[in-house]
Amino acid sequence: MSILEAIFQAIIQGLTEFLPVSSSGHLSLFQHFTGNSGEGALTFSAILHLGTLVAVFVAFRKTIWDLIKELGVMIKDIFTGNFSIKNRTPERNMIIMLIISTAMLLPFFIFKGFFESFSEDASIFAEGICFLYTAAILMLSDKCKKGKKTAGDINGRDAVTVGFFQGIALLPGVSRSGSTIASGIFSGFTRETAVKYSFILGIPAILGGCLLEVKEAVETGLTFQPGAYIIGFIVSAIVGICAIKMVSWLVKTDRFKVFAYYTAVLGTVVIIISAVEAFR
Repeated sequence: MSILEAIFQAIIQGLTEFLPVSSSGHLSLFQHFTGNSGEGALTFSAILHLGTLVAVFVAFRKTIWDLIKELGVMIKDIFTGNFSIKNRTPERNMIIMLIISTAMLLPFFIFKGFFESFSEDASIFAEGICFLYTAAILMLSDKCKKGKKTAGDINGRDAVTVGFFQGIALLPGVSRSGSTIASGIFSGFTRETAVKYSFILGIPAILGGCLLEVKEAVETGLTFQPGAYIIGFIVSAIVGICAIKMVSWLVKTDRFKVFAYYTAVLGTVVIIISAVEAFR
């Protein structure tokens, strides 16, 4: 992989991780058309995801710091016998709901290899179908009335719903941010809460997936390219910070429909290309 290819993929990752268009789907298409696919490509994708995690910590540093402090207090309350489910702050409620949403990923990770096979195979038909699915949920969320739930109002059913949608987003072409923001809107979250919950929820999911990929790469003895990986990491983090600011504005101004059109057109084109390749 050349440095230029690493930068280009990092830009794609930094933008599409947060814009509701599916980073995994776009990277899968890029790797398909450039011939840069397989386990090595998945390992580099993991490095790029780590870069976007840095962007999340920078963009939501105040909220994340408040949650970390509340988590410390919560743990202390548990060990001192002062913990109460009924009486909890908005930060504590959000922590509990994030744990529930994250736990919803466990059943999906059983089929992790199955999901990844779509990124590694020679066809892009599945990616096309997944792009159309993303378009559908974005369009539906755009038609929802504005919700009123903030961090302290999220309940268990909401957390399960968002977690389920995040699990489906393991498929390449299904946007994780689009799925979790849309499901938050379906559940009655305010636009701002849906965005914040979505991106913070992505921290354990993306981090866990990345560490697992790196572990598998080391065990299989794959060769790393330090220069390309470091540059990719830095570029994806910088672009990611800009993308987060952009998507926050887009969601607040109800512009999800633009990405519904984009993913619908992209999905249709990808399906047509896959059909042509199949019969060529």
